[in-house]
Amino acid sequence: MRERFHGQLSVLGELLSSMCGMACEELHLANRVFLDRDVEAAAELATVEARLNAARTRCEESAQKLLALQAPVAGDLRTVLAAVYCADRLERMGDLAQHIAEQALRAPEFAVPDALTGRFGEMAGLVCSMAEDLGAAIEGPTAEVFHSLARSDQRVDALYEELMTLVTEPDWDDGVAPAISVALLARFYERFADQVVSVARRVDFALTGELPESSLRDAPAEL
Repeated sequence: MRERFHGQLSVLGELLSSMCGMACEELHLANRVFLDRDVEAAAELATVEARLNAARTRCEESAQKLLALQAPVAGDLRTVLAAVYCADRLERMGDLAQHIAEQALRAPEFAVPDALTGRFGEMAGLVCSMAEDLGAAIEGPTAEVFHSLARSDQRVDALYEELMTLVTEPDWDDGVAPAISVALLARFYERFADQVVSVARRVDFALTGELPESSLRDAPAEL
């Protein structure tokens, strides 16, 4: 019975890893829509989003069955509850990637001024790397992975603050619509990075029973 239970836990972990891969794929596609102006990537993103949402439902249903039928305790209980928590955040990551694409499609002519494309390119690259590293954290959680992600998240936060400062300065002369677009896109990337760190932190907790120390709190699900 216990062997079967741990086999089911393993399947749950594989599902989370798959969800992380989908969220990462969505972000790559969103970057193509935004930075490369690849409109066709938006349709691919919508397909992956549907798969991610379905995977989140399967994860929750599996976790509920394990809780109801196996009554796990201690580390096993932490693992099941962490899976539910992480599935919610991974789905949220997919939503944020979709928001990036939608905003870029809504206003392609002034998504961001040319002077800011470098900062957004750096931000997009950082967040993509974080999402990819999160997959490693889910498959083999270590404190090193979490703290590496937290450091990357601090750089993303710094870029976000730089962009917000630029669009609110008195000498900003690119107009209101571009300023709004810059603020929204920067916020979506920043929130995506926060969700990555939050998932990594909870995965580490499931393994050790202790939340790794960080100046960051678990990121709330909403914007």
